[in-house]
Amino acid sequence: MARRRLPRGGRAVVAGALLVTVAVLAAASAVAISGAEPAPALAASSIDTVVEPGVPDAVLVSRTLFASSPSAVVVAAVADPADQKSAADLARSGGVPMFRVDAATADRIGAELDRLGVEQAVRVGPPTVELNVPVTTDRVAVAGGASSTGRGAVILLSGDRTDAVATAEAAGAHGVSMPAPDPRSSGEAVRLLAELPGAPIRGIGAGFGTAADLAEQVAAARTVPELPGGGQLLFPGRRVVALYGSPGAPELGPLGRASIPATIARTRALADKYRRLSPVPVVPGFEIIVTVASADPGPGGKYTSALDVATVRPWVDAARRAGVYVTLDLQPGRMDFLTQAKMYRELLLQPHVGLALDPEWRLKPGQKHLEQIGAVEPAEVNRVSTWLADLVKARKLPQKALVLHQFDADMLGDRSLLDTRRPELAFLIHADGHGVPAVKMETWNRIVTGLPPRTWLGWKNFYTEDKPMFSPRRTMAVEPVPWFVSYQ
Repeated sequence: MARRRLPRGGRAVVAGALLVTVAVLAAASAVAISGAEPAPALAASSIDTVVEPGVPDAVLVSRTLFASSPSAVVVAAVADPADQKSAADLARSGGVPMFRVDAATADRIGAELDRLGVEQAVRVGPPTVELNVPVTTDRVAVAGGASSTGRGAVILLSGDRTDAVATAEAAGAHGVSMPAPDPRSSGEAVRLLAELPGAPIRGIGAGFGTAADLAEQVAAARTVPELPGGGQLLFPGRRVVALYGSPGAPELGPLGRASIPATIARTRALADKYRRLSPVPVVPGFEIIVTVASADPGPGGKYTSALDVATVRPWVDAARRAGVYVTLDLQPGRMDFLTQAKMYRELLLQPHVGLALDPEWRLKPGQKHLEQIGAVEPAEVNRVSTWLADLVKARKLPQKALVLHQFDADMLGDRSLLDTRRPELAFLIHADGHGVPAVKMETWNRIVTGLPPRTWLGWKNFYTEDKPMFSPRRTMAVEPVPWFVSYQ
């Protein structure tokens, strides 16, 4: 692996569902749900979680919100998206539950149809698994008459839950499918929770934890600022595509080669190329080198040069207004990362600003850039992550990215010693390898092996040093697919 150039300077009969309830805001009493009895009217301002292993989320929503229904909409789980959308629209307009059916879920769904008193199911699209109730394709059979108790509730779901969302909305509730079982992961969920402060809330399905856990997340969703693209958790609710560089230093990357408005336009155009390929929203980004590794000793013999906060602030402020996510990149030379990170505390207090550590440029005493490849001990990274996570928690900020650049195995030491437990941070290992595709993939495969838990992945494309540079389509074909893509 050639080193980078260094410029000078810089789903049967159902047992009772586990329902854990906590009342918040209005001290509402707990609610119990069983497979045989529907839930009573939802208590105003209550926050509950509903989960039973093996029971489809749509069944849990139906049991939570519907007392009875003479009809229901069913669709094969393998039906195409158009049929699934048509089924969802039919369920909403008829005010009846909808279920996506396959062999694994048929018994659970059949039991729920029995509980509801369904006389006939209306099928949209191809045939489904036998459900032991009459099935028709005549949509007129969806004639209403259901009894539901969900009006005004907020139903939170994780993943692709078309039938569960439609069932919730058919009952008069607000259903939202989120990228993760946490309302902070979704801008839509955050908006609903802010607009409906007195609504009962249900987290349906696995992953939401206890009702107390959900209550804490809801409170944060209602008070913490949002990230560019919405929500308060970085991933998996968005993908960031960023330009890398330093203001006024064109040799360090594209970010430094044009004015702020032109650079915003360029990173937006770059992000647009990924929106057609990404299943999640794409947010444009800046990765700004704020401390630049130097070939000369510089002030104090530290081999690093720090930009004034005043120089960086216009870029950070313009990025906020433009919906651009910013990471501040540190190349500390013989300084330590925490000392440099603290220099930019006032910028890191902004909700859309994260931090990147570049160990390639972290020297030990006596080392020089280009003579040795730098490295950082996990303990030093942990000191930075603790400080940054504490800052996020104390100032009630949304989750921040902590990007760790790496192309050499030794640059981060023993990665098993990295403490990635702090939920205030999205830890991301960013593969910085450049060269021909085979070399880049060799670096990538080495970096992605043995990742610490709770770690996301980043990828860098080099305009001049990749031969050829990966296209957006080829970048998105890399496995695992990176969540943060930067261009240098």
